[in-house]
Amino acid sequence: MTTLSTGPIENNPVLGVRPAQLVTVKIVNRAAEEVLVINILGYFLGNTRTLYVSEVVEIAPDEVVTRDYFADLDSFEFLFTGDDLGEKAGISVWGKQADGQLVDAHRVVTHEKWSDEL
Repeated sequence: MTTLSTGPIENNPVLGVRPAQLVTVKIVNRAAEEVLVINILGYFLGNTRTLYVSEVVEIAPDEVVTRDYFADLDSFEFLFTGDDLGEKAGISVWGKQADGQLVDAHRVVTHEKWSDEL
């Protein structure tokens, strides 16, 4: 079992508006024949770590799934758990403004910023 983490992502308000109001998660299954089962966990990070997203996603071979989640929070973190994620799954997380504009500082893509946990 592999667990990948975005690590804590700061999203403090600037002039009263947080940089990201949404988080888009894209996952591609690179396995030739295997269906991937991935658990997506999103946490609000305040004085405590509070779970606010919990979704299990099944992804067919060569399929790409996109999920959008609420992110108008001061700080958040996403975890992805499944078998051999590093080899079989391409995962990216994108912070977005309410109008859909990407927030470059809130971008985490496969093989760039991921940290292995547990």
